[in-house]
Amino acid sequence: MGLLDGKRALVMGVANDRSIAWGIARALAAEGAELAFTYQGEAFGKRVAPLAESIDSTTLLDVDVTDDASLDAAFAALAEMGNLDIVIHAIAFSDKAELTGRFVDTSRDNFKNSLDISCYSLIEVARRAAPLMTDGGTILTLTFDGSQRVMPYYNVMGVAKAALESAVRYLAADLGPEGIRVNAISPGPMKTLAGAAIGGARRTFRHAEANAPLRANATLDAIGGTALYLASDHGACTTGEVIHVDGGFHVMGMPHPDNL
Repeated sequence: MGLLDGKRALVMGVANDRSIAWGIARALAAEGAELAFTYQGEAFGKRVAPLAESIDSTTLLDVDVTDDASLDAAFAALAEMGNLDIVIHAIAFSDKAELTGRFVDTSRDNFKNSLDISCYSLIEVARRAAPLMTDGGTILTLTFDGSQRVMPYYNVMGVAKAALESAVRYLAADLGPEGIRVNAISPGPMKTLAGAAIGGARRTFRHAEANAPLRANATLDAIGGTALYLASDHGACTTGEVIHVDGGFHVMGMPHPDNL
């Protein structure tokens, strides 16, 4: 038997087969979870459909997390299918042009949009998912260490991820009495579609790999395994946490002496 046999999961944020959300989805499906996916717009839908088909998922929902009616319709459709046990929230966005230059020049519109999509969407999703988690459940989101330390080319996304991590703690406190755990995974730099949008992505990836204690960046399999632990009974007493899967890079105060 798989660790997640009989469990139903919703995965939000798969863009392609290199997405962190896909690495998580693949790990959950391998342990028996039945998966549903959301996407935004026809272009992403065409990318997600063959991935979903590869793990025998037939539930794909077009969702705009900034639109209450869209979220309501998606969760109403999920409710008709039964209970929900796991939600993977892998959604974030900022205007790429504002991830360069100075943070002090962040526009009001992009600040609000970045916080809305990258943080507030988790709250909206949790509010709708909780009533479907009749036997308790797990909500997972993705963050990055730019929430805690200044990272080049991250700017307003660092503020959005800091807000997201705080939201994880407050949601964990709210939903814990219902048996719902809320956690975040913090990978280091990854070669994903989202990661490529950040300026200097290749240099950042190489720097983290060269200076992490394990001399390695995270893999999709490692992140998927961490998500599996948190979503399974093995993570029954873990909530409100930000778990780093970054080769240990987050513990370093300065680069390795050979790289100074």
